Formats: sequence, C-alpha cells, structure tokens
Amino acid sequence: MYWTELLTVALIHLLAVASPGPDFAVVVRESVANGRRAGTWTALGVGSAIFLHVAYSLLGIGLIVSQSIVLFNALKWLAAAYLLYIGIKALRAKPADPCAGEMSTLAVERTPRGAFTAGFVTNGLNPKATLFFLSLFTVVINPHTPLLVQAGYGVYLAAATASWFCLVAWLFSQQRVRAGFTRMGHWFDRMMGVVLIGLGVKVAFAELP
Repeated sequence: MYWTELLTVALIHLLAVASPGPDFAVVVRESVANGRRAGTWTALGVGSAIFLHVAYSLLGIGLIVSQSIVLFNALKWLAAAYLLYIGIKALRAKPADPCAGEMSTLAVERTPRGAFTAGFVTNGLNPKATLFFLSLFTVVINPHTPLLVQAGYGVYLAAATASWFCLVAWLFSQQRVRAGFTRMGHWFDRMMGVVLIGLGVKVAFAELP
C-alpha cells in the first residue's frame, strides 16, 4: 500500500543526497586526508544525523523551526560557524615535512569518534537538511500514513545516506586516488578549506523559502 510513497521518497532523497554539499566535502576530506576508516566513520556520522531530522519532523519541531526566523537563523549560523571553523583549519594547512616518510605515515591519527562527530555535526546543523526533511514529511508523505511506517521511511533514509557516503569514502580513499591528492600536498587541504568556507558562507545567507 505504501510502496508508491516509499519509491517517491527514495527518488527525491537520491537526487538530494547525490548533489555535492557540506556532507560530501567533509567525507571527501576525511577520506583523502585520513584514509578509509576515517571516511567511513564520517559517513556513518552523516547517516546517523538523519535520525535527528526524522525525529523532529515526526514530532513537528521542524515546522516550528521553519516558522521561526530566530530559530532558523540560530541553526544556520551554528552550521555556518562550524563549516567556517573546519574550513579555516584546512586553509591553514602547512607543507608536509619532507623527512616524514611515506604517505601512510603522513596521515594524522584520526579517532573514529572524531570522524563520526564531524559527519554528524555537519549534517545535523545543516538548515537545508531541516527544510528538506520538513518538506518530505509534510508534503510528500501523506500525514495519514501511520507513524510506524513514517519511522520506517526514516530508517531507510538514514541507511541509504550512510551507504551513499560510505561509497564516497571508499572511492576517495583508494590508494591511487589518495596518492594523486597527496602529490598536491597541503594545497589539497587548502582547496578543501576554500570549498568548506564557501559552503559556510552559502549556509549563512540561506533564507526561508
């Protein structure tokens, strides 16, 4: 009975998750700089944050945020500040020590908790994600759809998001890919810093539709 609705949700989500944004940038940076393990944990953090969006959408909190300019602005400034923070850190990257050895030894030790948190915070604070899930659960999904079924959609969305970004992490943590970016040295970090700062500025100037 709900297969048509699920397919619609899946298609809309696929188009949204495949478009590059803060989540993509953070997963790519972690994967290239710190390897597949860090990239995968970051992807799992992004996927887990989906449960946060689904929870407040089902509770109706998302609607309150969307109707309150103060709350919406607070959320977007937090998101922008975080993206600017990690962007500036990347922008200040210094050239590697030529005596440091192989690429594997150059990778900064990254804890699973740190990588997971980076993904979770990036997605969780994204006001665009707030508006996306609000639209999904108020316009696309029929309000008469049982709460349990809607929660099931949420589980699917979280799993699909995590799977997509795990694939991104796997692709960008390939030895050949990492080696290519490593040859760019600290310029890759600086380039990603510019991208993250640009995304932070874009989020900062986001407005309610």
